[in-house]
Amino acid sequence: MVHNGIIENYQQLKNELQAEGRVFATETDTEIIVHLVTHYLERGLGPVAATATALKRLEGAFALTLIFTDDPDLMIGARRGTPLAVGYGNGEMYLASDAFALAPLTSHLCYLEDGDWVEVRREGAVIHDETDAVVDRPVRLTAVSGALIGKEGYRHFMLKEIYEQPQVIGDTLSAFIHPSTGHISLPELPFDLAGTPRITIVACGTAYYAGLVGKYWLEQIARIPVEIDIASEFRYREAPLPAGGVALFISQSGETLDTLEALRYCKRQGQHILAIVNAPESTIAREADAVLYTLAGPEIGVASTKAFTTQLTTLACLAVALGRSRNVISQEREAALALALREVPARAVEVLNHDKRLRDLAHEVAEARDVLYLGRGACYPLALEGALKLKEISYIHAEGYAAGELKHGPIALVDESVPVIVLVPSDSLFEKIVSNVQEVCARSGKVLLIADAKGVDRLKDRVRWSVELPTVDPFVAPILYAIPVQLLAYHTAVLKGTDVDQPRNLAKSVTVE
Repeated sequence: MVHNGIIENYQQLKNELQAEGRVFATETDTEIIVHLVTHYLERGLGPVAATATALKRLEGAFALTLIFTDDPDLMIGARRGTPLAVGYGNGEMYLASDAFALAPLTSHLCYLEDGDWVEVRREGAVIHDETDAVVDRPVRLTAVSGALIGKEGYRHFMLKEIYEQPQVIGDTLSAFIHPSTGHISLPELPFDLAGTPRITIVACGTAYYAGLVGKYWLEQIARIPVEIDIASEFRYREAPLPAGGVALFISQSGETLDTLEALRYCKRQGQHILAIVNAPESTIAREADAVLYTLAGPEIGVASTKAFTTQLTTLACLAVALGRSRNVISQEREAALALALREVPARAVEVLNHDKRLRDLAHEVAEARDVLYLGRGACYPLALEGALKLKEISYIHAEGYAAGELKHGPIALVDESVPVIVLVPSDSLFEKIVSNVQEVCARSGKVLLIADAKGVDRLKDRVRWSVELPTVDPFVAPILYAIPVQLLAYHTAVLKGTDVDQPRNLAKSVTVE
């Protein structure tokens, strides 16, 4: 059996089965499923009936697949909250979590709906809904190709995906920016986005940090109130939402369970649902009223890189388009922002030219037990994201802070053993963060400065190390400043000898609470 998810009433079921004499070998909730199905098999039910009966006893969010020694041609799959897809091959059938897993095997997929379970045999599949009634679900031809999922000579998927960013950012921009006029437009939406009283952004992990940057952009450029929350908190705090409000959900996989459940809450509250996802066939894409797709292509590395920067790119286009439709920015300002965005792919190539420099600096970071990241404004979420990347794949403790909060506690951590990575674009907050850098240096802090020419020139005599990025419009700086923190985390992890693409305890798509 294969199980992804949580059986919430597993202890209750375990106590019941132990009282009947069943002996458990592990403390996992997965084992209860096997024992429960076996319990019904021993009472004379066949595999299908035993599984159907057991499923009614399970509480929680899960996807599972069972095979049976007495009927080796039979697989039974079930989903509740967590995705499961049926793959149709030539005389063979598959079960998997998503299209990427099945891409090398088949392009014909059927996505089970919540509560469905399926009998799979070599010749086909019979799908049941949660009442056990046989139902038809559409078989789709997926656009995901197995040919796209390869390292292409790179040591890790993560490094390949970092280097794909100029291309995929350009691809995403082409979906929003007219090539001749430079006008930024959104696809036709089934609701009035410009007239909404508030946008509520909900996401998890890296996508949440993309949403934080989006909050800055939407409020500053489109002049629209934005609330943002972590999905796992939002879905339980029973937030009051305004009539006519728009809820924006961001997810690479489109299957993040907390985000999906938050979406359903917002639907019940009468919100219009807009999603930013990288997987057109995902549950969030199917349940949203409208979708803005990031054209990142398959992202295999668990630590998100190109999906993050294409999420930022999509949010930037959304902010500009919304600002223009609300008449809060001029046509000239729109053109200037669109031009800044169109330059990002070329500037991203320039950032990647610092790969060797960042690889050298990774030797310094790899020796640390703790690392701090600082940023202000729209680069504050980049400090959070940089710290997350380092934690995810190198297992070094790292924290990101708003630089203005330095004196409210974090400065106590600063000494010569703690690298402090500071993101300093030339924007309206430049002088403020220069003061923060000087505070760190005055306490013997080892500063790695990531800045443009102005920042490096101003602080080169104070900081320990620096990386000079291209000078760009501050509006697009967060997209570019994401790349060096990704590379730094990657090279640090390689030096530490960790599993970069599959870091311990993490999954690419978090489909449980």
